[in-house]
Amino acid sequence: MPNPGLIKSYNAESGINPYTIVKFGANDLGVVPAAAATDKLIGVTREMGSASGEPVDVIHDGITYVTLGGTVTRGDLLTSNASGQAVVAAPGVGVNNRVIGIARQSGVAGDVIDVVIEPGNVQG
Repeated sequence: MPNPGLIKSYNAESGINPYTIVKFGANDLGVVPAAAATDKLIGVTREMGSASGEPVDVIHDGITYVTLGGTVTRGDLLTSNASGQAVVAAPGVGVNNRVIGIARQSGVAGDVIDVVIEPGNVQG
């Protein structure tokens, strides 16, 4: 069950789906979907996505939903794929990945699961 903490509104600099991992865009207070495990991940969008130029709410901490881009097991550290969907952070030796949080449920690509938002880094 979601239990979001800090929620802030931003300007969507492109179309953003619900439950998508986001990063800062080109402008202050602008966001776009994350596109890589090395992006500076800041949060996950709420149940309402947004069209480009419209407001979008981003959850920065607490528990929320995220859409999966691959197979995940509860307890896995999650990062972003090229579409802002959550995948397991699995960096190679000496490589850093940004993480958005920890999976509370297991699932497969396309599933929407609970995630504990805890942005950070992990090194392989």
